[in-house]
Amino acid sequence: MTAQPEDGAPRRVWLGTSLIGGALVALAIGLVAGCGAVAFRWLVFGFTWAATGHRTFGQQGRVGSAHLSFLGPWFFLVIPIAGGVLYGPLIYRFAREARGHGVPEVMLAVTEEGGRIRPQVSLIKALSSALCIATGGSVGREGPIVQIGASLASSLGQFVGAPSRRLRILVACGAAGGIAATFNAPLTGVLFGLEIILREFSVDAAALIVVSATTSTLVGRVFFGSAPFLSGIPHHLSMSSDWQYVLVLALGALAGFVGVGFKDALYRVEDACDALWGSRPEWLRPTVGGIALGLVLLVAPETYGVGYPVMNEVLGGDKVLWIVAGLALAKIVATSLTMGIGGSGGIFAPSLFIGAMSGEAFGLVARHVFGASAGAAAFYGVIAMGAVFAGGTQAPIVAVASVLEMTGQFGLALPVMAAIAVATIVSRRLTYGTIYTTKLLRRGIDIDALSGESATQSE
Repeated sequence: MTAQPEDGAPRRVWLGTSLIGGALVALAIGLVAGCGAVAFRWLVFGFTWAATGHRTFGQQGRVGSAHLSFLGPWFFLVIPIAGGVLYGPLIYRFAREARGHGVPEVMLAVTEEGGRIRPQVSLIKALSSALCIATGGSVGREGPIVQIGASLASSLGQFVGAPSRRLRILVACGAAGGIAATFNAPLTGVLFGLEIILREFSVDAAALIVVSATTSTLVGRVFFGSAPFLSGIPHHLSMSSDWQYVLVLALGALAGFVGVGFKDALYRVEDACDALWGSRPEWLRPTVGGIALGLVLLVAPETYGVGYPVMNEVLGGDKVLWIVAGLALAKIVATSLTMGIGGSGGIFAPSLFIGAMSGEAFGLVARHVFGASAGAAAFYGVIAMGAVFAGGTQAPIVAVASVLEMTGQFGLALPVMAAIAVATIVSRRLTYGTIYTTKLLRRGIDIDALSGESATQSE
């Protein structure tokens, strides 16, 4: 049976409207999103190697590029400027929505545009974000892969003639698939698609998103294995006494403040950059702004790029308190600057980095005050990873799943849940918008109100 959708091209109705047809489309989206996640990860590795001579960079400290050894440590000052020359015009000319961390644009497309995203966004987002990360941008891979997966899913959904409600679900499938494949975290992908992107729950939506996330995870495992994404973090972490829950709850409250502080810093720096830049050409902004980012990298090279190797190193060994706390602060500054100057990348990885450093610092203080009974500092670092993310996003379910799946520390489920619950409550008391929705609120768009209207209209 065929129908004549809006664009006039015949489509198979059952693919766009039936549950079985939707499952087949979700399966295809999972395959495409998984391959997209693998390709994007390799693209980041390739561009990073081209710039530095290493697949990952920053954890070595103030060690310059193997390809540009004559620059020495001054490489950190020069490389963000060079990166801005490349990705600034690319974003401005072909897809300006590729600027920033990408998730708010997908959320808006789902609630206000019926899931329609321009096809070129996936390519431009992949290239610009990979260039930004490889040349020192202190951002993560999850925002880009969400936008990439969502864009690919939107194109496929429109091709099969899916109506608006189904198309919105398929876009969430693409976002979930990208997250699941990138971090070998299928449950996190599913919950990200439901809690953050779709912002509603139905059995049909959950079923399709599960199909997509499962498929994309299997694709990712073919290329990157099945080990937890953050497998370098110690696996012997545990609670030695129930009294540590007092410290866990205190850490949750602190993490809530840190998460909100990160969000506020991000947008305050963006405002400052907007005011300083004025009406000058936007395509030139990342190049000039790269000077400020380069100065931060010169002082704290560990903030270069996504930062996962640094997290593994810090949580896996003994560090000095002031260094760990300094890295948390430096990451906030570096990520805020990267976004403020017009960079492209995600805020999930920086949130985990800031949480890991803040939690490690908390643990070091706790051990100094209470002795060995406080437990390992890394224990608090792992917990704070999710708690700071929850403080910034107010997405506690995604936060719990991400920490447990990415670290493999399922034995820490209760303390992780306790800290994340407190962080979310503190965040809700301190601020209305999240690190994702505030970008839209500043444009006069209340995504929560739009989500309710969209769900009502689609019935």
